[in-house]
Parts: sequence; C-alpha cells; structure tokens
Amino acid sequence: MTLLAIDHVTKRFGGLTAVNELSFTLAQGEVVGLLGPNGSGKTTLVNLISGDLAADGGRITLAGETLTGRRPDQVARAGVARTFQLVRILPSLSLTENVMIPAVFGAKSHWGAEARAVARDALERVGLAGRAETSAGALTYIDQKRLELARALAAEPRLLLLDEWLAGLNPTELAEGIALIRSLSESGITILIVEHIMEAVRALCSRVVVMNSGRLIADEATETALRDPHVIAAYLGEGTDA
Repeated sequence: MTLLAIDHVTKRFGGLTAVNELSFTLAQGEVVGLLGPNGSGKTTLVNLISGDLAADGGRITLAGETLTGRRPDQVARAGVARTFQLVRILPSLSLTENVMIPAVFGAKSHWGAEARAVARDALERVGLAGRAETSAGALTYIDQKRLELARALAAEPRLLLLDEWLAGLNPTELAEGIALIRSLSESGITILIVEHIMEAVRALCSRVVVMNSGRLIADEATETALRDPHVIAAYLGEGTDA
C-alpha cells in the first residue's frame, strides 16, 4: 500500500528551482534513502513534506490525505515526524519533558500521565530510559541525537523523516545508529532517510531515490543506483545544499 506520494512537486526560491517536478512514492513499511550531491534539493524536499516549506506546485499525500499547504503542526497530526541536520533539543528541560512535548502535539495528542508514558516508551526505544530525568543539556552529541529521535518517535508517526541523523558519529556510534534505525524499521515505521554515508544506506535501504539539481535522476534498488553512471556523475559535481 502506498503511504507517501510525491506528485510533480516543485519549490522555487526566486530564480532557483530547488525541487523540480519531482515524483515518487513510498510503500507502507519501506525504508528508502534520499540521496544526492550538495545542492540537489534533498533537505528542501524534506521541508516540503513536513510542512516547514510550502510547495509552489504539485501535491504531497500521506495515505491519500493531502499534506500540501498544511502547517507543520497539522502535518505532524497527520502522522509525519522528522529529525533535523542540526539537533533541536530543549537543554534546560529533562529528557522526559523534551519528549513529552511531541507526545502532546503529535498524531494522537496525549496528555498528562499518558504523555509521560509515551515519552518513557520513546526513550526506552532509543536507549535513554535510564536517564529520563537527566537534563538534556548534559547529554553527549550521540545521546542528543538519540533524544531528538525519541522526540520524533513520541509523535507516533506513520512516516519518519531522518535528515542526516547519522552525520558526525564515530564508527562505533555509527554502528549503534544503524542498528537503532533498523530496529525502528522492523517495527513497521516507514522511513525516508537523507544520508551521505553509503555504509548506512547499503545497510538500511533496499531502494534509493536520487536527486540532482532538484530533479529525480534515479529511483531503483540501492546497489543498482550506486552503479548508475548518472548517479556517479552527479556525485562528482559540486554545489551548495538547497
């Protein structure tokens, strides 16, 4: 069953077309890599899906429900959660308090003790349950990443958008991060991963969507795409992320 459908989506910034008539779909339960060189429009697309940017054309749907034109809070209520390239946590609050916020404003709108229980479950899933009352500002970088992922999970999404969540990790942390994402995928969450680390892409994604200059240049099995001359040529180019 198709969960996410991107249908001829376009986004312009002045004279720059960052996403250009892009179309692809994700099936329920898939883990798909969103690849492309710097400047290809990957983060712009994630921002369009999550409602952080408004599309200039085309349509985005989740299980047939239109997301295009909705605010980020409305998209979250529909069942979409995301992480960011730069970690966004509330350092003065405890881990539990950080994670309770998306439990309240996510897909099922939990309150009080129910929101706290959802937060504790999300922290358990990312390996932080033992530090639930710790101040978020005291966390290491990898644990801040785990906390941000817990915040996304507490929203109880049908679709999880991971924007370079594995970036900046050392080899041990990377292996732990890959294992964590794999465990989430095994629970049935549909995941779209923006990632430059090919080791992670190969380990997690059987299929990838590849962008270059805002356009779709490949949508195929991971190993096939990574041997595609068009994909190889795109990665040898230069640019700045849109």
